[in-house]
Amino acid sequence: MTNFFKTNIGRLRILGFLEGLSLLILIFIAVPLKYIFDNPSLTKMMGPIHGALFLLFIFNALSVGVEQNWKFKTTTSKVLLACIIPFGTFYIDHKILRKIEIGDK
Repeated sequence: MTNFFKTNIGRLRILGFLEGLSLLILIFIAVPLKYIFDNPSLTKMMGPIHGALFLLFIFNALSVGVEQNWKFKTTTSKVLLACIIPFGTFYIDHKILRKIEIGDK
């Protein structure tokens, strides 16, 4: 696990996991609690957390894209699109980021 913190791609993978998890919590737990059970407390807590993780993921994805010389149309755009689709960050981690990080070692 500490190896993830040593590289920019590793840190991006961690942020992707956390951002994806926060999105799933919002969509499948917090929003139903808010609208079905009239309890907005989890939405109020998770909303800003997810927003911060979303922005960190975007900035780090762009930074890694520039650092790794990714082509915007083929790689960077897919990584950026993944953060707005539920389960997208997990998919992009499996299909792109993990393979790039393994290739760097």
